[in-house]
Amino acid sequence: MSCRTRPAFWRRQHRLPLEVNRFLQIRLQAALKEPPERTLLVWPAILGSPVQREAHPRGIPERQLLALAARMVMAVGGREPSTAWSQDRDALPDTAAQDSSGWKAHGLWAPFAAQVSLRSGVALLALTGQPEDDRYLLACGVALFNRALFHECHDALELLWRRSEGDLKRGLQGLILLASGYYHQQHHQAAGMRSIWKDGIPHLWPCKGTLETPWGRIAFTESLAMASQRLEWLQHNSTDEAWTQFWETSSPQWEFA
Repeated sequence: MSCRTRPAFWRRQHRLPLEVNRFLQIRLQAALKEPPERTLLVWPAILGSPVQREAHPRGIPERQLLALAARMVMAVGGREPSTAWSQDRDALPDTAAQDSSGWKAHGLWAPFAAQVSLRSGVALLALTGQPEDDRYLLACGVALFNRALFHECHDALELLWRRSEGDLKRGLQGLILLASGYYHQQHHQAAGMRSIWKDGIPHLWPCKGTLETPWGRIAFTESLAMASQRLEWLQHNSTDEAWTQFWETSSPQWEFA
């Protein structure tokens, strides 16, 4: 499968502070473990939106916030927006802070609100519509990878890796390391790319481009070939010359069935 578009996160990414990454990871991991918890990603997507922050500098009125969230909440949680908002805010108080006119991004993540909003929204999109049965985690992992959310893909596949054994565990580890290498590319960390792909790519050679699992099948020929080519290049050339050409290609894709 060849992707002719570049997802929002395919290009170089700037590092977020540890506490902001943790803010995002807590919500994603909850959404991966329990599909109704995907609503946790709705609120930062809205509250951090540059459009909404400009329109409501003193906070979004709660009634308007719930109206903006209604379709997303119902699509992933099945709860009434007001119920989801109350429960999610109680569970994770750092979701929002109250101002004179309504709700706004909590001070923990407000300085990075636009980045958090985009990342939350794209992750929510990836997780929406996935089969809510034993295929859920694998389908989410593929969807996250295909949107260049490589670190989030790692989180999804790791949950399956922990319950696997033998060749399946080795294959999942290879896919996790494949995604992790692309994550290092996003942050211009050549040493990380080399080290992770050097270890991870051999795990995938026996699969011949396809990993069969109890939860579905992943085809990854193109993304593996791309990583192998980049690893070969990095082992013999200067990294300074590589970054531009690395971004000229389309984002790597997996196929799920």
